Amino acid sequence: MGSASRAAAIVRVMSAHAMKGLAERLFGKTRDKDEGAVEPFFAIAPRHLRETLQELGPSFIKLGQLLSTRADVFPKSVIDELSLLQDQVPAIDFSEIRAIIESESGHAIASIFRSIEPSALAAASVAQVHRAVLATGEQVAVKIVRPGIRKTIQKDIRLMYALARRIEHLFEPARLIGLIHIVEEFERTVFKELDMFIEAGNMERFSANFRGIDEIHIPRVYWEHTSRSVLVMEYIEGVRMDQVAAIRAMGIDPEEIAMIGLRSFSRQLMVHGFFHADPHPGNTIVMPDGHVGLVDFGIVGYLDPGLMKTVGMLFLGFAEHDYEMVLDALCRAGILGEAQIADPDFLADFMDACEPFYGRNLRTISARDVYDQIMQLVLRHRIRLPRNVLLILKTIIQTESLGKILGSHASLLEQAKPFARRLVRRGLDATALSKNLSRDIRDAYGHARDIPKWVNRILRQVAEGSQDVHLHHSGLEALQGGIERGINRLIIGLVVAASTIAGALVLNSSQSVLEIPIDLWGMHRLTATGVLGLTGYVIATILGVWLFVSIVRSRKL
Repeated sequence: MGSASRAAAIVRVMSAHAMKGLAERLFGKTRDKDEGAVEPFFAIAPRHLRETLQELGPSFIKLGQLLSTRADVFPKSVIDELSLLQDQVPAIDFSEIRAIIESESGHAIASIFRSIEPSALAAASVAQVHRAVLATGEQVAVKIVRPGIRKTIQKDIRLMYALARRIEHLFEPARLIGLIHIVEEFERTVFKELDMFIEAGNMERFSANFRGIDEIHIPRVYWEHTSRSVLVMEYIEGVRMDQVAAIRAMGIDPEEIAMIGLRSFSRQLMVHGFFHADPHPGNTIVMPDGHVGLVDFGIVGYLDPGLMKTVGMLFLGFAEHDYEMVLDALCRAGILGEAQIADPDFLADFMDACEPFYGRNLRTISARDVYDQIMQLVLRHRIRLPRNVLLILKTIIQTESLGKILGSHASLLEQAKPFARRLVRRGLDATALSKNLSRDIRDAYGHARDIPKWVNRILRQVAEGSQDVHLHHSGLEALQGGIERGINRLIIGLVVAASTIAGALVLNSSQSVLEIPIDLWGMHRLTATGVLGLTGYVIATILGVWLFVSIVRSRKL
């Protein structure tokens, strides 16, 4: 489908969902922002927006799922509606599946699988899953990327950019939230879901992280049969996490399953910094032995050590009602600035948001309550949250809602508290200090090794005239003052010596000038040369005494 026909299809779908005015403005005659009385973009009913994205197909469903994480820019009604987007479509014919598997592997399907079920276990917009048995007898699930989906998404992304530019031109709020940047973010992430090698790598990393944790099971990847479009993994027997009656029928307590889920998520966030970001019921399997299996690792989140500690401080701060720790964590993460911390209005709103949780038992505080209070604060003060933080918040809500489905009243804050405490204190133990010191030494060695190269580059740029060098000194004022005082003392010493010598020469001279006869204190005559000689001695004596006293006072005699 060409761009023009795709645009026409979008107009038809939008018109069918009570968005005709917006469709006309986006694709119709160009008008200025203030011309005409067209409904504002954000006045669209959330349900109509969701239905439109649903009908437009895979690319727009995925975009809507990304938008559902942006609670920092969209109102709660829109976020809640977009969270309902279902990524379920009719399965493609098995003949196409067979062709993809054989094309990717280079072998006949019968040489790989002893059997494979023609009907799909699950069919989503970008891939579908079939149950099979390998030629070696292992039960497996085979995930196959839909044919042509990459080209379809590439075309839709080009159209999304055009729409985003148009919407930003017409609607100021769209420009403020950066609709084009959201499309850029979508482009960066969506193709990762289409690469089965990336998903297989995520599964291997999860498997390593949960090695030795019996309550969580990660499927094994069969790398020899996995390609960019086909993922072959261990099949997990069990029921979906939301099938409470079936869980009880297996003799398993649903509330214990909820606790396993909360502990698992806390470990992912605050031990490994790598978390499953799509924990809906279909991706969480309760196995007959009471273990919980995780599947579908296309969407994951990463936390660097700094953000991990921030998350730990946030959890611990809310769990222990230490809201100064919460503010400190937000400042460390760069989410809040000094101006906001000093703003009385912000601090008042922050304390109002925290007030409902004072003194309450953790079992009575849901993550959803905390989330709603935080989002009100974020929207009111236009705080921009990092994408990973938004993804964490969305995943927290999904994880805790699974617990509610299972009838559990356990609090994620309560389960995460010991993990958060260990994370916050981790930097104080000897192992962590040793690790940090080793890293700092390696960094220092690398910088020292690069210094000659940097100096050479700077000197070459200066010589070529492409770089200016400005020299500034700091801390040299004391040295400069000491030198000046030393020179002044030397000058005074020279004056003392000159005055003494001059006085002696004048007084011992046989020549006399302006001789005046007097009879005073035993003197019979007074000459100008005698007065000058005596004056020289007096000056030399006074300056000499002053110089001696100043040197003694400076304690540098």
